[in-house]
Amino acid sequence: MLSSFKIVRRPSRKIHVGQVAVGGDAPISVQSMTNTDTCNITQTVAQIQALQNAGADIVRISIPTFEAADAFGRIKKAVNIPLIADIHFDYRIALKVAELGADCLRINPGNIGREDRIRAVVDSAKDKGIPIRIGVNAGSLEKDLQKKYGEPTADALVESALRHIDILDRFNFPDFKISLKASEIFMTVAAYKKLATQIEQPLHLGITEAGGFRAGTVKSAIGLGMLLAEGIGDTIRVSLAADPVEEIKVGFDILKSLHIRQKGINLIACPSCSRQNFDVIKIVNELESRLENILQPLDVAVIGCVVNGPGEARGAAIGITGGTPNLLYIGGKPVHKVKNEELVDELEREIRRLVIQE
Repeated sequence: MLSSFKIVRRPSRKIHVGQVAVGGDAPISVQSMTNTDTCNITQTVAQIQALQNAGADIVRISIPTFEAADAFGRIKKAVNIPLIADIHFDYRIALKVAELGADCLRINPGNIGREDRIRAVVDSAKDKGIPIRIGVNAGSLEKDLQKKYGEPTADALVESALRHIDILDRFNFPDFKISLKASEIFMTVAAYKKLATQIEQPLHLGITEAGGFRAGTVKSAIGLGMLLAEGIGDTIRVSLAADPVEEIKVGFDILKSLHIRQKGINLIACPSCSRQNFDVIKIVNELESRLENILQPLDVAVIGCVVNGPGEARGAAIGITGGTPNLLYIGGKPVHKVKNEELVDELEREIRRLVIQE
């Protein structure tokens, strides 16, 4: 039961982060960043694999030291998902991880220092065929921009971005993507909208330092949703003070809610009320836990009463509507009755059967 509303994507240049295309007509990718000590190779590889299992397309790793760069080389050999190396200030670390197989370099050219150092990084990226991500953040604007604007603003973010872009343009390097992040939603949205009309490169969306799981999810959904609904954005990262796996789940939920990209079970559930014939919240929580490993898109309706239940159940691939009795719907048609104590097992069985058939 899809809306007729159609999002028209902003045209952008397509680049590749490993085997993942970003921009152009490529699907909007979802990424996260490890929060383990990069030098702890075992923990970092385990977290990358957990992110990949959750559906991540790309993973970013902080490389603050040469020791971390050495670890990155070993991590890269142990995983098969594109890795972005996040580097600040020391151009030699960027050169090293490029040699070790980084699929993208996250740098700010203006922070690298002398022009010959910037050129060395750009030349290495050209030679290896890897893109660069420029990351502008409201918390780390250049000192002269802080003085000029007094405080972070959308215009300050865009001016900073254009400075870095100008450096890459002078070195004839068009294969980059860019982010303009702030923790304030409206500043972030305004900055992205302004820059989107001035460059052809893909945009990496995010609300930085969004907060804990609940507040960060809300802020990210609103900010990213505002931009994505207008066709702005080619790859996203939800920034949460939580397990990075949750960032991937929330990212896909945002895309799913906008009908941009479908992945995993889409549970359509009522908030529950005194009309419910079964414990909707308990059923939904258990289904979410059991079905996390299913990445195939499927709409499943779990409605506790006969008021809205039949309509929602008919519009989903599988649906259950509470009543006397509870009725299971498959393909929009009622199939058979289900007892309360059998609901979760029966729904899981039918969902997995349908996923296997498709």
